[in-house]
Amino acid sequence: MLDLAVLGFLHEEPLHGYELRTRIARLTGHARVISHGTLYPAIKRMERAGLLRRESQPGAAAAPRHMLSLTDDGERALQDALREPDEPFITDENRWFTLLAFLRHLPDPVAQADVLSRRLAFLEEPSSFFYEGDRPLRAEDVDDPFRRGVLTIARATSRAERAWLADTLTGLRAQQS
Repeated sequence: MLDLAVLGFLHEEPLHGYELRTRIARLTGHARVISHGTLYPAIKRMERAGLLRRESQPGAAAAPRHMLSLTDDGERALQDALREPDEPFITDENRWFTLLAFLRHLPDPVAQADVLSRRLAFLEEPSSFFYEGDRPLRAEDVDDPFRRGVLTIARATSRAERAWLADTLTGLRAQQS
């Protein structure tokens, strides 16, 4: 998730580490706090892999700023991650939102539709946070008001997302015609 966010934001424009960290924190919110101890090792790893380049620019104060940008390999890595996301990016809501935030950078509407179709198929499979044996429980099956709340909220969110996915897929398919 962190690598995708780094690649996605740097695709949009070169950034220095602090601004990159701020944007990632805004995107991921409380779900995944991004510390300096997490981001900067990831940046260094991605630099060593040839995905990022760092250039020094004069700073507002005496210290230079290190601006980060994508290399051609970084652009290809972003396109690959968007075109063929690993399963957790389809099934995990926080990873999905990160993928969705940058899916516009995948220029092919057919490829975009393929990704959205995978998410829709996942959402249409019966599932729950709670089970009785192998049977997924619905909000109506649960006496606990708090678990019922979890299931009720999840159902409403899932319905809204499925409706958005269907509308967006219709629009993408219309572009293909």
